[in-house]
Parts: sequence; structure tokens; C-alpha cells
Amino acid sequence: MPTHTDPSVLYPDVAACGSLAAALRAEADGCLGAVPVTSPDSAPLLRATAGSTLPHRGPLEIDARSHERRWSIFGTERFQGMPLVEGSTDNLAELAKAARAWHDGTQLADVRQAAPFVHLTGRFEVPDHDPARLAESEWQSMRLEASELDYTWKDSYQALIEAAHAEAALRALYPFTSHWALRFSTTTRPRLTVVGPCLIANSDGTYVVGRDFTGDLGRFATAREAVATAVRALPSGLGPVTLGA
Repeated sequence: MPTHTDPSVLYPDVAACGSLAAALRAEADGCLGAVPVTSPDSAPLLRATAGSTLPHRGPLEIDARSHERRWSIFGTERFQGMPLVEGSTDNLAELAKAARAWHDGTQLADVRQAAPFVHLTGRFEVPDHDPARLAESEWQSMRLEASELDYTWKDSYQALIEAAHAEAALRALYPFTSHWALRFSTTTRPRLTVVGPCLIANSDGTYVVGRDFTGDLGRFATAREAVATAVRALPSGLGPVTLGA
């Protein structure tokens, strides 16, 4: 598919308004009201942000694609910078509804109800930055992501995530992935403190556990065996998850 270097080819209506922010306001028919929607001078036709009344929410980022007429959104929480909502649509009016709901502090599920193209990442909002709740939120997002994958190794990867979550010692840690390897931290983002082994689900249905990506702690036929090995390899005396600030 060809790439259009001139955004006015794909977005003549946006170009006519002068910016994506202005086009959103024009399409919203007044629903954006006093919502702070702006476009940067460096790419006025391709980008816009919409602020939120909630201090723990970052601005909703809106980006136009260069190879097709479509816009993507990305809404994060401020402390870790992790996405709470994302999605894409070719409908400007739907974008405006999502921006309004995000700005007004609407509950995440209701943001999706207002604009059905919005995808919830599974994370929930933790305004007080409680580290245990941030870890719980990350586990929830990871489990949802695993259930939605369409890769050939989805089943083995999902089995690994679920088996790890079922173990209290691992569930108490902050989970993250690196190159699809499951890893753990004693602190939340933005500054992780890696602890314990990493676990990898292979495309052949086996699992490896290692102190690094070499799998030096063994290869296993089931996710449960791999997770049990990881639990035994955890250092003793680990305390509750703390903020990685």
C-alpha cells in the first residue's frame, strides 16, 4: 500500500480546517466545548491531544496514519505512562466522543460505551499509586492481552501467564514482559527492579526457565512445572512491591 507523504491527500477535510484539533472541534458539533484539544505546530494535520480533568490521566493522544485514512488513540495514566485505553477508527465524530469522555473523567468502561472503537487494556486506574494495586492492574492487563493474542503460540503463552498468576509468590510481584518473556520486579514502573528468573513459552508448547534468556534452569512440558521452578528460584525475604519512582 502506498505511503502518502502529504497528509492533505488522505485528510483534505482536516487540511481545510488547518489542524486535526480544529477538524475535531468542527466534527464534534459543540460536544467538545471547553475540552483543551490542541495540535502541535510540527504536525498539525497528523496529531492532536485532548486533556483530562483527572490529574492522574495523561492527555489523550490522537495520531493520524500516513498510509490510510484512520486515526489511533492512546490514553495513559501519568505515573507509569502505561496505556489505559487505545484503539483506532476512521470516524472523526467517534474520536470527538472519546476525547470528551476521557476529558470528563468518565469511567474507563463508559469511555468505551461512548465510543465503541475504544479498546480497554485491562489496566484500571490507581489514583493514589498504591503499589500493590498497580501490580494487580498490571496482572489484569497481562491476562487480558494473553487472552486476545492471535499468534500461533497463544495457548501456551496464556497458560504460562495464568499459571504464574495462580502462584501467590509471583502474583505478589509486579509482572512485565521483555521480548515476550515473563519477568518480575519488586518495584512498579517507571523504575523496575528485576528479581527472579524469566519464563518463556515456546511455539512447540514447551516452556523454559532461566536466570536470563538462555533457559539455564530447564525446559518443561507444562506451564505449571515451569512456574513451580521459577517460584523455587526466587530469592528469600522478598517484601511487598514498592513504587519504582
